[in-house]
Amino acid sequence: MILLTSTSGFFHCTNQLLLRERLSGRHLSEFARKHAANALSVGNMVMGMGSILSSLNGHHHAACWLVLIGYLLDLADGAVARRLDACSALGAKLDDFADFTTFGIASSLLLRTPALLDNVLCMCYVLTVLGRLCFYASGIPFMYRGLPCPYSSAILASAALMSARSPVVLRAVAVAMILFMTRHNFYPHDRVLESQSWKKAVYAGGVVMLFCSGFPAAGAYYLLWSMSYALFATSLWSSKV
Repeated sequence: MILLTSTSGFFHCTNQLLLRERLSGRHLSEFARKHAANALSVGNMVMGMGSILSSLNGHHHAACWLVLIGYLLDLADGAVARRLDACSALGAKLDDFADFTTFGIASSLLLRTPALLDNVLCMCYVLTVLGRLCFYASGIPFMYRGLPCPYSSAILASAALMSARSPVVLRAVAVAMILFMTRHNFYPHDRVLESQSWKKAVYAGGVVMLFCSGFPAAGAYYLLWSMSYALFATSLWSSKV
């Protein structure tokens, strides 16, 4: 009798432990599902902070590189949130903070030189991104008003890589991007990872180019990609799932 009682107690404890492990596993998987997109937004913000520090320490190629990595993460976080049905108000706020950090402050510092003109342009770029994030909602589903700041930053970072950070080139590109972001033209939500296969291939090519090629080649690839959206968004990049 004592042996049977001990055995049943042992199996009861074992079942309780297994049940707790299953519940904890479910909680972990649910937590991961809810916060996967938020983790990508935080990663984007970390890339932006790393780019800021790189610019301040004179590591300009690294600063451009980190902005482009943030660009890839920004394109992925929305797709992951929709895929996992994990869209939330917290995620939207995190995305805006990450965008302002990477595509506002970090991107503007790519323009920074000791010249007063470049410092003024740097501040104008930050304020343009801030204004676009705060006041340029289109009110139309799946449409942006003004060029989205990730694309303008990708163009700016690509131009910096290809021109060896030529002040003349960067000034011209920055002014053009400010004009593109403040125009009231409509740009479709591209949904690169949720659309045609060729768009997914472009994204995969961006990942490969970023980690497997040199500065000029990667800069040219990202410049063509982002410029094609800036100039031909409606005809080429409109989402067709």
